[in-house]
Amino acid sequence: MSRGDKSSYTDKQKRQAEHIEDSYRERGVSAETAEKRAWATVNRQDGGGKKSGSGRKTAAKK
Repeated sequence: MSRGDKSSYTDKQKRQAEHIEDSYRERGVSAETAEKRAWATVNRQDGGGKKSGSGRKTAAKK
C-alpha cells in the first residue's frame, strides 16, 4: 500500500485510480509501481483530493 491517506479523494477519483492501476497491471507493471502511477495520474488530472466548486480559481492555460 502506498503512503498517504486516500480518504480526501472522491469516490470518482478512487474509481479512476483503480481502473488506471488495473490497466498498468495488465501491461506487466508491478503492483506497487502501478498503484503509485495511478495515483500520480489522478493527482495530475484533478490536482489532488476533494475540492469545493464554489470560488475555486483555475489556472490559465498557456
